[in-house]
Amino acid sequence: MSKIWFITGTSSGFGKLWAEAALERGDRVAATARTVEALDDLVERFPQTVLPLELDVTDRDGAFAAVAAAVQRFGRLDVVVNNAGYGHFGMVEELTERELRQQMETNFFGAVWVTQAALPVLRRQRSGHLLQVTSEGGVRAYPGIGAYHASKWALEGLTEALAQEVEPFGIHVTCVEPGPYATDWLDRGSRRSAELPDYAPARPEYEFEVGDAAATKPAILQLVDAEQPPRRLILGRLFPAVEALYNERLQTWRDWQPVSEAAFG
Repeated sequence: MSKIWFITGTSSGFGKLWAEAALERGDRVAATARTVEALDDLVERFPQTVLPLELDVTDRDGAFAAVAAAVQRFGRLDVVVNNAGYGHFGMVEELTERELRQQMETNFFGAVWVTQAALPVLRRQRSGHLLQVTSEGGVRAYPGIGAYHASKWALEGLTEALAQEVEPFGIHVTCVEPGPYATDWLDRGSRRSAELPDYAPARPEYEFEVGDAAATKPAILQLVDAEQPPRRLILGRLFPAVEALYNERLQTWRDWQPVSEAAFG
């Protein structure tokens, strides 16, 4: 049976690619963007199976209205993808309150609002799959992008609890954790704080091997088609670095275990 998708941030990047993957195999997609004009290409190519919806994910009422429109058009939801977001670059001391709040409003609260809007539908169905796009930024952290990491780590924590809450309803939840890919994320999807000169020596120069973003399309289809999907899925060649990071954390906890247990009383 074909699936019904609801995808945020569908005008470019992963959102557009994954919408294409679904539409190309005959699924139907409610595609959202801040302006519907940004979705004209998808509408032109898939006029019968894509529903373009205007949505700023920071608008909670707008999220509920968009989900309601998708259900009215297609009758149900099978896959909900919280993809909308951007990265804010700046050392922690450089972040203004407004910059940090805007980062959290989009990347964290935006995903929460769409999740809350979709869950009543998925609960009634006793089925569905929620994909939270947290990126490798929800697993590890780099200097100079703390606001972004804060938003993604917050979403990972919320999702860890959510997955346990909705499992009795037959709802699957997966954190999708892509590494660096050749999208327009840095050019289009990032913002920067005013720089403090003292941090110049410590300011990182980001140099990554980037993957082919189109190569993620089969992986996402395999994920949503899985009978028992994982709670986390890394996309890209990140596993060795992530494994080393977690091994280091485990070793630190082991080294300090006597101090930890002595603190119990």
